[in-house]
Amino acid sequence: MVFESGAVVTGRVARITDFGAFIQFENGEVGLVHISQIAHSYVRNVSDYLQEGQTLEVKVLGRDEKGRLDLSIKELQDAPEEMPRPRMIGRQSPEFENKLRSFLRDAKERGPGEKGGKKRKK
Repeated sequence: MVFESGAVVTGRVARITDFGAFIQFENGEVGLVHISQIAHSYVRNVSDYLQEGQTLEVKVLGRDEKGRLDLSIKELQDAPEEMPRPRMIGRQSPEFENKLRSFLRDAKERGPGEKGGKKRKK
């Protein structure tokens, strides 16, 4: 079996790691589907999408400089019309901003290298 870039092949999930899944083919060769190539959405945990022993189709992206197969699942899926946007973090409370402003003002008044608090007698 020859794996050319762009080919769609069927393999079995041999092992799951934090960074992706290793796919084994009938001829014994193994390739990697990196976590970024599993789905169009953010993938926090590979096990949420794949299970060991699962058979699936993957697209061959090519080989890396060491000759290892780079594979993709998301290249075989339709891209969503609009990518989901990351959640916005709300503004800090006014009390926090006032405390921060006060801290920065005090630090600026003290100057570089000076520490706040009481000075020790020698």
